[in-house]
Amino acid sequence: MFKQLKYLLMKQYAVLLLSGLLFFFNLQLIYSQQAGEIDFKKLDKYIENAYKSWEIPGMSIAIVKDDKIVFSKGYGVRNIETGEPVDTNTLFGIASNTKAMTSAALAMLVDEGKISWDDKVQEYLPWFQLYNPYVSAEMTVRDLLCHRSGLKTFSGDLIWYGSIYDRDEIIRRARYLKPTYGFRAGYGYSNIMFLTAGQIVEQVTDTTWDDFIKKRIFDPLGMKYTNTSIRKFKNNSNIVMGHVKEDSIHVPIPWVNWDNIAPAGAVNSNVSDMSKWIILQLNKGTLNGREYFSAGASNEMWTVQNPFKVSDASLKIWPSKHFSGYGLGWSLYDYHGRKVVTHGGGLDGQISRVALVPEENFGLVILTNSINNLPSYLAYEIMDRYFGTEEKDWSTWGLKRSQLYEKRKQEKELAEEENRIKNTSPALQLNEFTGIYGGKLYGDANVTVEDGKLFVHFIPTPDFIGELTHWQYNTFRIKLINTPGLPAGKVQFLLDENGNVNEMKVKIPNPDFDFTELKFLKKE
Repeated sequence: MFKQLKYLLMKQYAVLLLSGLLFFFNLQLIYSQQAGEIDFKKLDKYIENAYKSWEIPGMSIAIVKDDKIVFSKGYGVRNIETGEPVDTNTLFGIASNTKAMTSAALAMLVDEGKISWDDKVQEYLPWFQLYNPYVSAEMTVRDLLCHRSGLKTFSGDLIWYGSIYDRDEIIRRARYLKPTYGFRAGYGYSNIMFLTAGQIVEQVTDTTWDDFIKKRIFDPLGMKYTNTSIRKFKNNSNIVMGHVKEDSIHVPIPWVNWDNIAPAGAVNSNVSDMSKWIILQLNKGTLNGREYFSAGASNEMWTVQNPFKVSDASLKIWPSKHFSGYGLGWSLYDYHGRKVVTHGGGLDGQISRVALVPEENFGLVILTNSINNLPSYLAYEIMDRYFGTEEKDWSTWGLKRSQLYEKRKQEKELAEEENRIKNTSPALQLNEFTGIYGGKLYGDANVTVEDGKLFVHFIPTPDFIGELTHWQYNTFRIKLINTPGLPAGKVQFLLDENGNVNEMKVKIPNPDFDFTELKFLKKE
């Protein structure tokens, strides 16, 4: 009896053990199918549908895993009018993804003992000044690289965009910018501070930022197509044109020279070269036996220096997020238990995204030639597929959000038109509005009458020529003729107590450039 009972118990235990092993095996099988692997055929089809749904003329993408390119492909066309295909060697502007390269350049100098992250900027640029003597004296290299100067996002960008000012002159004019936050008390994304960081490279190395980046990063990594200026395109015809929409139709637009802001955003590259940069980053600065920058410097760049609040709205979209912030040239957050190191880039008619998941030795780059938000959403889609945590169709979800935003913008414009006070006239004759207007921050603008029409020429930015058409009273509608990427706006002329014009206010609403920062007092 006892032997029979023992036999039955052992048999039952064996069955349970076998069931448990089978259950564990099945879990492992499910895990291997769901996480750590991507069905690239399905992903390819998804990307194909996504870029077409977003009406993007062309894009290119590469995914890196364990130091290898596991997926790389071009989609669509370089120029919608000529139809040449995008491939993995097609050059795009990576814009602000340049910032991580500038941080890496400074990291090299830190490793060499030539600077430290907390050195004062004035040690290298004694003439550097901002809105306050204390801030000017205390600003450090670290402050420059994590957007905590106190200036608001994109403050001063009209000083450099398409302007005649060189790099040093742009920095000198930044002293006239007004702060929005206290020093080190807020986040204001600043291209001019990254330009300043790039000029420190020049002061310390006695070479240009451009040459330093080429010699220390591009050449040894074999990034043979990558450059720091559109002047270096030379005979390479495999280059995209940026596109903007006019009357719901994409049209190509010319490249704007960004040489004077290069350390913040002038690098041009392709997904083949950017994959090499990503692999170096994932290896924390050392590749093929060569140390570009130390692991300690890598950790510093990937550490939050300027924290962001994770809002309730953000948590509804990304419930797994616990922290978010900016490091040194990189944005940082967590996603499904992994740290993500990422950055976006935007220039005239082009948007890009780089994302790294260091603990998975996984990264990606997405380059597009239109103004769109797909790269950010597509990065989430790819990470979800890799993590095995698919939550939503990110492309479709993001497209609906973008369409809703555009709809609300159009409704706002229609409401503004409906509220316009019609049948009014300017207080003065057109020729009485003409003259030179200006201020210390930006410089001068010249208002003229040409063929019976009012025009404004922004002198530091030769391509900024706006035709003024009457809107109401002394306010005119302005459209910059040579800059299709910017929408129409308003110009208001203010009169003094004697009825003479004494100031011109310009407002062109857009997400990148704040025209209201510019002061235009009547000079002549």
